[in-house]
Amino acid sequence: MEGVIDAHTRDLLTRQPGFDWTVTEFVRVVDARLPPRVFHRHCPELLRPAVATPGGTPVHLQLLGSDPQALAANALQALSLGATSLDLNFGCPAKLVNRHDGGASLLRDPSRVHALVAAVHEAVGHAIPVTAKLRLGFADRRLALSCALAAEAGGARQLVIHGRTRNEGYRPPAHWEWIGRIRARLSIPVVANGDIWSLEDYWRARTLSGCRDVMIGRGALADPWLAPRIRHWQLTGERLPPTSWMGRAEILTRFAALQRSTLAERGVTSLIKQWLSHMRAQDLEAARRFERLKRINSLDELLSGLAA
Repeated sequence: MEGVIDAHTRDLLTRQPGFDWTVTEFVRVVDARLPPRVFHRHCPELLRPAVATPGGTPVHLQLLGSDPQALAANALQALSLGATSLDLNFGCPAKLVNRHDGGASLLRDPSRVHALVAAVHEAVGHAIPVTAKLRLGFADRRLALSCALAAEAGGARQLVIHGRTRNEGYRPPAHWEWIGRIRARLSIPVVANGDIWSLEDYWRARTLSGCRDVMIGRGALADPWLAPRIRHWQLTGERLPPTSWMGRAEILTRFAALQRSTLAERGVTSLIKQWLSHMRAQDLEAARRFERLKRINSLDELLSGLAA
């Protein structure tokens, strides 16, 4: 979720009960220990008394890299800055990241997955947990189980598995049943991820994967009340009504107010349209508004168009 789930988004999405924890955008590690300012830019929650959103939801710091020594050094840097959990990214499908030997490209060799997880785990010891985010493979699913077992053997305490290969990108469907095959062979918790857009999707993903928990990414942007809707159903058995357009417009307006304090108008406008674009696939009114507003570059005019 690079470029999408920043601290302001995490804040807004966790103001209502629903999420147990969140993950930062990845911190890209190449060959050197990064300065504290880089970690603080990606995870300003490190500066809070607890590494959590203002609403109290824990925030896990994610690292992406392919050099075991560099990842270990940056894991220690993150630990010194107060990180309470480290997640390793083996799932990013972006071509640029994969061309530079990062993200899902590492799933072509389970031994590299093991080496990277082990390096970070050995660096931080038992001070904080190390987890990992994987896909079902790079070009195909032949190494899916081997990569998951490699991460577990390296010391990962938990895996989040996106139910598609890198080459499948985000094309439906997500293969939740494949996640279940992997979960059955591991002794650590596995969290199912991919194509969870609704309460019904949540239930199907849990049923087919056998996982106790799911991770929501794009679905939380498409419907900011999806996690609270799931939590409400868990606690009461009641189904909340669909999210209204005015509810969606309100969260976009709050997002603009938060971003306005640090970004130029054009940057805020771009981010608002990016979030609205995520909403349009699951909501007819959001799709109509996006078509009407996508060429507007004035932030005030855009916000007026959302509220109209």
